[in-house]
Amino acid sequence: MAVSDTGQTAPARTPLSPAQLARLRGTSFGMLVLLIVQFALGIVVNLYVSVPASDQGGLLRAIGKALSNPPAALASHAGLGLLIVLAAIGLLVRAVIARHALTIAASVIGLLAIIGAAFNGARFVADGGPSNASLAMALSAAVAMLCYAVILFVLPGTGPRRS
Repeated sequence: MAVSDTGQTAPARTPLSPAQLARLRGTSFGMLVLLIVQFALGIVVNLYVSVPASDQGGLLRAIGKALSNPPAALASHAGLGLLIVLAAIGLLVRAVIARHALTIAASVIGLLAIIGAAFNGARFVADGGPSNASLAMALSAAVAMLCYAVILFVLPGTGPRRS
């Protein structure tokens, strides 16, 4: 136990174990890779795919139609987006278990940015592909990528690598 400035005892902060560091680093790097692939798919959808009129409608209907109907690029983009949401939740859980405050904060912001991108993706399909929804998706994805890069930066080092 450590004594705080107020004279109260606070639990001593334990350093992250090598296994926790490896899991947080691996998951953060995986999130970056998934988001970059998703970003590339989003560019393809934006440039080369017309949202079918049958997919337009309410937000939930749009998500279901995007996942189950052609074009394949739109279905792939929507499916990967759902996996990214689940992976972001997984990283947040790992960060909470590790009790690493900066990683928790960046994970929460990253997850919120991904949810914002998903909402705008559903709006993109529901409204027939407005440019402002596409821009909001791209900017939200960029914020999420920055959050996961920050996690990689703030995690303590594991020492020099030897060949």
